[in-house]
Amino acid sequence: METTLVSQSLDRVEADAVVVLLFEDDAAPAELKGSSAWPSAWIDELRASGEFTGKTGEIAVQHLPQGLKAKRLVVAGGGKRDKFDAPALRRAVGTAVRALKQKGVKTLAFLLAGADPEAAVEGAILGNFEPDRHKTSSDAKSLDTFVLIAPDSARAAFERGKILGDAQNFTRELVNEPANLMTPSLLAERARAMSAEVGLECEILDEPRMRQLGMGSLLGVAQGSAEPPALIIVRYKPATPAKTSDHLGLVGKGVTFDTGGVSIKPADGMEKMKYDMAGGAAMLGAMRAIAQLKPAIPVTALVPAVENMVGSKAQRPGDIVTSLSGKTIEVLNTDAEGRLILIDALTYAQRLGCTHLVDAATLTGAIVVALGNVNIGVFTNNDALLARVLAAAKAEGEKSWPMPLDDEYKDLLKSAFADLANIGGRWGGAISAAYFLKEFAGDTPWVHLDIAGTAWLDDAKPFLAKGPSGVAVRTFTRLALDW
Repeated sequence: METTLVSQSLDRVEADAVVVLLFEDDAAPAELKGSSAWPSAWIDELRASGEFTGKTGEIAVQHLPQGLKAKRLVVAGGGKRDKFDAPALRRAVGTAVRALKQKGVKTLAFLLAGADPEAAVEGAILGNFEPDRHKTSSDAKSLDTFVLIAPDSARAAFERGKILGDAQNFTRELVNEPANLMTPSLLAERARAMSAEVGLECEILDEPRMRQLGMGSLLGVAQGSAEPPALIIVRYKPATPAKTSDHLGLVGKGVTFDTGGVSIKPADGMEKMKYDMAGGAAMLGAMRAIAQLKPAIPVTALVPAVENMVGSKAQRPGDIVTSLSGKTIEVLNTDAEGRLILIDALTYAQRLGCTHLVDAATLTGAIVVALGNVNIGVFTNNDALLARVLAAAKAEGEKSWPMPLDDEYKDLLKSAFADLANIGGRWGGAISAAYFLKEFAGDTPWVHLDIAGTAWLDDAKPFLAKGPSGVAVRTFTRLALDW
């Protein structure tokens, strides 16, 4: 989809449809009050009939509007003006895009009217995404062109929005690929190609190198699959670094398919386990945006990529593995594999000089029980870094909720045979999983995001297609930019 910004009056814009936001208590946008291009009588009729009230998600269409070159005038509900923010704008534009492209609209223009240009173009790019690339034919339609009607002063923010929207869709494309088309090796190839495209350094550690280093925890998960593992390392170095020794490390779980291993999952819903690399994909998407937006601190992303399969060489419940840190782990459940690959990546990130660590993982079903599909669960060993991450998430509209990590939870991970067990029992499962990671972060400031409930949409939203959401890409990018 082509995206452009034009500084024209509404009546001069040529498009299949032009969209104007209208709030619950507005008769007309401030920019159009008294304009001959604004059909006041039609709006009054819509409101009187109750067909359009201005509530979020509502859309009304007038064909061949008088005084406009556009073929359709569309009013989209913005809800209450005092509650309207960038995330609401992103949803409103996405809703309009998804509704109108199904009606054959190919060129859609949107009147910015003082709103956030970055969120507007993001909403259009995200709303236009469809997860149907492997269908030979599809009922889903696509926009060819999105035009933002805004002053030239909005151009820089508009370009940022394009970068962020494309980065999120890059992440969604990775997550959406089935496991036969997104093995650890193929994910590494995609990371290498993306890095070359945007000017990042990319290094891939193969199995012999990981074995040489002593990444026994990661390799224990990988050993059941015929597909070799890969540790993907992507580096961004600022041309003019800030006067700080801070180095942000982003670590993302990259399980390209998760059967559960010997502790096998139920068959029902297992096909969705291609999304178990959504944390790693989010880190790669964030690095794609970071490379183009150029924060002032170095950022290194690490994605441990494996398949968790049931093979003749698969690790068994009761096996003991030795992590890169030297700590030993009793594997009580092979389906608690994400934490086993993350800890070796966290240790290696510290060896690479990362001073602050943030990881993201579709780690536990327990976080979905606790927070549903609305909030990301957030855990930390450092309140200052937590505040940074939560501020970035709030600014980007990615709802996040801090969870406890009291020392008492460590007792859940006791093992008679190794330093730690990899599970802590039924109760507080998301917390014991996070505490397990905390043991390997050590004194390095660290934040963990459990995105198991937010990385995948089981049903389409009016503004987003069913499937991968691209969650946390915006948060990680904002975190780096605001450092």
